[in-house]
Amino acid sequence: MVGPKRHFLPLLLLSLSILFFFSYYHSSLPHSPPSPNPKFTLLPQNSDSNPNFSFIIKVLTFNRLDSVARCLRSLAAANYLTDEVHLHVYVDHFALGDAPSNIDQKLQESHRILEFVDEFEWKFGSKLVHYRTANVGLQAQWLEAWWPNSDNEFTFVVEDDLEVSPLYYKFLTSLIVNYYYNASNYRPYIYGASLQRPRFVPGKHGNKLQMNDTTRLFLYQLVGTWGQLLFPKPWKEFRVWYDNHKAKGIKPFLDGMVTTGWYKKMGEKIWTPWFIKFIHTRGYFNIYTNFLQERALSVSHRDAGVNYGKTAGPDSHILYESSLDSDFWDMQPLSDLKWYDFCFREIFPDTVVESFDELGSVLNSVQKHDTVIIVSLFGVSELAIRNLFCHFERLNIWHYVLVGPESDFVFDLARRGYPVIGTNQFLKSVGAYKLMSLQDSHAEMIKAYVLRKCLESRYNAWVVDGNILPVSSDLFVESDPSYDFYIGKSSELFFASRSFAQKVDGDDFISKFATMASSLLVKRQSISFGFIMTKLLEQKGVKVKSLNETSFGLKIDYSNVNQSLGDGKQMVFWSSDTASDLVQKRLQELGIWIVNDDLSCKAVVCHQS
Repeated sequence: MVGPKRHFLPLLLLSLSILFFFSYYHSSLPHSPPSPNPKFTLLPQNSDSNPNFSFIIKVLTFNRLDSVARCLRSLAAANYLTDEVHLHVYVDHFALGDAPSNIDQKLQESHRILEFVDEFEWKFGSKLVHYRTANVGLQAQWLEAWWPNSDNEFTFVVEDDLEVSPLYYKFLTSLIVNYYYNASNYRPYIYGASLQRPRFVPGKHGNKLQMNDTTRLFLYQLVGTWGQLLFPKPWKEFRVWYDNHKAKGIKPFLDGMVTTGWYKKMGEKIWTPWFIKFIHTRGYFNIYTNFLQERALSVSHRDAGVNYGKTAGPDSHILYESSLDSDFWDMQPLSDLKWYDFCFREIFPDTVVESFDELGSVLNSVQKHDTVIIVSLFGVSELAIRNLFCHFERLNIWHYVLVGPESDFVFDLARRGYPVIGTNQFLKSVGAYKLMSLQDSHAEMIKAYVLRKCLESRYNAWVVDGNILPVSSDLFVESDPSYDFYIGKSSELFFASRSFAQKVDGDDFISKFATMASSLLVKRQSISFGFIMTKLLEQKGVKVKSLNETSFGLKIDYSNVNQSLGDGKQMVFWSSDTASDLVQKRLQELGIWIVNDDLSCKAVVCHQS
């Protein structure tokens, strides 16, 4: 393979590590706790290994000779070490029907660009010029510029009004080595890196784009079009996704995003709304730089064209070696970097709690007004869970932790920033399997441990199942402070006040809970967390307030049709044995099914922090 002159440790090691993880994870015996998901960590490579990869620069140009000349000269002035780097230039032809009166002038301008590109010396590798027969526009220019030949081929895409720093290539190769080939830093959901200065938040009403002075690298969902490095696997995935959606006439609409307005105005002239919709669906991220003083490794001169009616001038200042900060080449571990979504809200991916000791800090980070919601995903369909999180986002509800069966789906939720209890490993770490004779009580035991930690931390706790859908944030507000506990009559809705914390003897509470659960199961009685807790509390002489959910909620079943939520309804709920397709149908009729065909939220809803 042609590429940087480095010794290459085959990616077979990565593939084998992934295969080992899945084999190990799925080989657990039925009656023993399975091994935990290792939070996407792959086997580390030899620290002395230097990967061998190919690097291609893709320059996209149309009718701006001065722009492309400045761009190519800046690229040629960069430091490419001793590496072989290829240059591909894509030149659009003008539309033949645009200006018949000045056709000779158009031809002359087009030929001048060709002459310049043909004569331009590129001494670092091969040069390829692709001269089109028409003006295909930015979307086709970007999407047709690259199909990776291998998983070790990278491309750096620049539009012709871009200028790069002489340091850009050395910086990008260091980034590739550290965040693509270093297994401890690699994540398959990072799709590349942008060298432009971060300056835009696409989510309407999102947070201001602000970082502290010590932040050099961070992760952000937004793609950057002014100097974007693309990783091969995510780009291939996007191209297939794009083809499927375009062929079916599905538009890249994403409510709540400024970019959707761009697409409705400009249509297929632009490509970024397509990629943004894909990134939102997959939950992928881009690496960004932050060099302060409006400096960047790539600068757009924002020349007149598709995006600007008239030239706006450079958006940033080129970063040169003379102005480097001392930590410029410092590639921090991925675990130390901050992650931001389209609203520029910080998220914390891969939060998987695997021990009781880890639980306290997570509860402290998510609690709001000293309250935590414990959401059980056991027995709930994936579609209903995704719809639930769309409503949590819409209602600005973030103070929750998730418990559910260990699965690829649940760990994908953690990867997207939802805090998850790694159920089996957690129960194993606290020795809970010694307390349980029957596996059917695992779900209730994990809720009991999390509730205990909430009360010990002096937090109120709501325990709900995923088949309770809040339609108002008022649902999780304590309504009657004269009671320490509430329980739903018809749903898995349970509330425990922190005022009861001093009465909870941790180990004794867990032991009695396990004994009660086992006793009920032996008697072949159906159990639920709320039912077990009520029995235990009654033994202590504690009164539990029974809630009539139909007074503030709507139950979905096989009989209710043509119903509306009405005023004062705070939730919709259904029993665990209700068919998932019926649930979806009823929620659609009520107008609260807000998941699209990609199983992602139809909208991005920003709430300023």
